[in-house]
Amino acid sequence: MNTPIAPLSARELAEVEQANQSGRRPVVFVHGLWLLPSSWDPWRAMFEEAGLATLAPDWPDDPATVEEGRAHPEIFAGKTIGAITSHFENVIQQLTAKPAIVGHSFGGLITQKLAGQGLASVSVPIDPAPFRGVLSLPVSTLKASWPVLSNPANRNKAIMLTEEQFRFAFANAVDEDEAHQLYEKFPVPGSGAPLFQAAFANIDPRTEAKVDHKAADRGPMKFISGGNDNTVPWAVTNGAYKKQKGNQAKTEIQEIHSRGHSLVIDSGWKDVADIALDFINAH
Repeated sequence: MNTPIAPLSARELAEVEQANQSGRRPVVFVHGLWLLPSSWDPWRAMFEEAGLATLAPDWPDDPATVEEGRAHPEIFAGKTIGAITSHFENVIQQLTAKPAIVGHSFGGLITQKLAGQGLASVSVPIDPAPFRGVLSLPVSTLKASWPVLSNPANRNKAIMLTEEQFRFAFANAVDEDEAHQLYEKFPVPGSGAPLFQAAFANIDPRTEAKVDHKAADRGPMKFISGGNDNTVPWAVTNGAYKKQKGNQAKTEIQEIHSRGHSLVIDSGWKDVADIALDFINAH
């Protein structure tokens, strides 16, 4: 399937140039549905302090701020897994060194797609959305996705989660005050297309929600799973791991107990970042 490639923004071009000129090892962060690249800001500061060069590209047409995104939900509509992956591929091809890639949720699926294309030196998918061949479909995953999947017309729209829906899908493992603060700070409307693509991946042989987990140049990969994640429970992450562990490269998985889907943005984010950084530094 031919997918149009969005041009790199001025910010993305500047980050590529800065990474190339730094001589440091690059790390590309891939955000997930309902979030923006700025959600990685604390991670980037930590990884930069550790001596790495970081980039957090957009999904095509991402706005600069959460406020802008909430005011203009239409800019997120129709963004597919293929278009997002192609955009990140374009960013990575501008780098002079093969990067480590860290991705969360749908960003974790895209991370695996990029690794399967031989574009990662090492990769860390965190609570990744499922790809074709991952058969587990827990009830909580369906409930978390239902605000979008309940209406087929949502495939071509962008849907904003209510605070109650965000609480279930992301912030179920933090207290009520923190859940409210996270909702005020982070989520934006999310494209319905990736959720429909993932939901029907196992009955659509041409789906973009597929991964080359047998690729010889995939590189080392470590999965991180939030033990209390409603959106991507252990069964889903472990299903992806079981597919990937047949690869000749090192493949690991680690569960972080009592953590939900917000594990990369909530008050415990550094525990997750430490695990990712240690794996990247070890490879």
